[in-house]
Amino acid sequence: MSNPKVYDILVIGSGAAGLGLALSLAARYNIAVVCKDDGLASSSQYAQGGIAAVMDQADSTASHIQDTIKAGGGLCDPHAVEFIVNHGKAAIEWLMQHGVQFTLKPSSNDLHLTQEGGHSYRRVVHTDDKTGAIVVKTLAQQVRDHPNITCFTEYTAIDLLTENNRCYGAAFLNNKTGEFETFLASFVVLATGGASQMYLHTSSPGHTTGDGIAMAYRAGAQIANLEFNQFHPTSFYHPSGDPFLITEVIRGEGGKLILPDGSRFMEKYDERGEMAPRDIVTRAIDKEMKEHKLDYVLLDISHKPAEFIQRYFPTVYAHCLDSGIDITKQAIPVVPAAHYSCGGIVTNLSGETNIKNLFAIGETACTGLHGANRMASNSLLECLVMAMSAAKKITSCSDTVGAALAAARLFHDRQPQGSPLQLNRSNEIRSIMWNKVGIVRNQKELAEAVAELNEIKNSLAKIWPQLRLTQDAIEYRNLAENAYLAALMAKNRHESRGLHFTVDFPSARPVAKNSIMQIGQTQIQYQTAIQTTKA
Repeated sequence: MSNPKVYDILVIGSGAAGLGLALSLAARYNIAVVCKDDGLASSSQYAQGGIAAVMDQADSTASHIQDTIKAGGGLCDPHAVEFIVNHGKAAIEWLMQHGVQFTLKPSSNDLHLTQEGGHSYRRVVHTDDKTGAIVVKTLAQQVRDHPNITCFTEYTAIDLLTENNRCYGAAFLNNKTGEFETFLASFVVLATGGASQMYLHTSSPGHTTGDGIAMAYRAGAQIANLEFNQFHPTSFYHPSGDPFLITEVIRGEGGKLILPDGSRFMEKYDERGEMAPRDIVTRAIDKEMKEHKLDYVLLDISHKPAEFIQRYFPTVYAHCLDSGIDITKQAIPVVPAAHYSCGGIVTNLSGETNIKNLFAIGETACTGLHGANRMASNSLLECLVMAMSAAKKITSCSDTVGAALAAARLFHDRQPQGSPLQLNRSNEIRSIMWNKVGIVRNQKELAEAVAELNEIKNSLAKIWPQLRLTQDAIEYRNLAENAYLAALMAKNRHESRGLHFTVDFPSARPVAKNSIMQIGQTQIQYQTAIQTTKA
């Protein structure tokens, strides 16, 4: 193991949350941003729709708050919703100050606002249909150029370094050299994204294996609500193609969900039709596909002028055209796919976890904003608001990295030249989760999933100390950990709420409670509040 790299702040992850925090603190601190890809492959990069924020006088924060709580299935933390929504406009202004150019109304300097499922007003600020990609690209360039920020790409985090419930850094595998490297810091920020790769079909990038969630759990952090993994209703269907998200804005701009015979079906399930929240739309599509024995349903925007479609949906238009579908004339084949995690590492509204000096922001965190179901375009909003809130808290703290030097030895002196992993069962995990912990669940299959995933997790734990650590092995371990926790939380939630729908308990309980687990506990704890500390 090489000598530790020492920084004021260690940011693990390079999506909107991690980049936003690094830029917010760079004037005062020496920062390391470490990620396991090239720095441009986070889930933020794939967020097409936009950022929900109240920017129109006809709209109100009270309406945005009410919409979010309604979509969240009664499980949202009202304090979190209020805090994040009230800081939405400031987040948009911060992005514009940092060079993000949003789509404007034709012949105007006013922002073009669109509408998505669950929202009562047009409040989604966007850059065509590639908002996440533009935000990440713009911020990433400034992070790379800043003299106080050092970027380390193709590093896979192995474990956090903690002592006496305080985090001092993390151990990494340098993917390029195969060497172990230790990063020490006064503050460690997990911005590692969610765990949607638990599922066989997902809209998330290939390395979204919940690394931060699993590392934090092993270090003693509280983890909540992993049973609520969102399934986006409209992923592009192609039998042999890679997953591709069809932005919800298409429905917001008049796109209709239809069966192959051209008949609409959403109004049977919700008076809001295509504009119902994602959990409702996803279950409706799933039911129609099963009843009619379909591989997909269709999303039709072709009734809109071709110029309109090409102007506001250039990414979707180009992708579909490459697959032989002209969406100005044809409907788009779509299926649900695992999308974003609603649960994660429990934090307060400053991004602090229950481990001292360990922060978590973005999709890897559970602030209470999303409850049992994410509302469209609240995701990037949360990333940016919580990045700024965590930055403010870190600035108010006085700490030193000096004591962290002793923690370097906590990561045992294992060698990269161990035994290779003979059997990676990641695909087996994904199949179990898709088939038994999917859109519609039942207790029999959930119990089977828990037993099967526990066997996989325990089998890996037995051989882990002797394994040669590779990125695949590390991700497999984290995937197994997260899938088991998600299945266990789903099995023990004897109700249907938001994204968790089980035929054995089709109604919601009178009081909504969060599922919370911590290593060493034998039972899931249930709490009405996810966190109480205000920012």
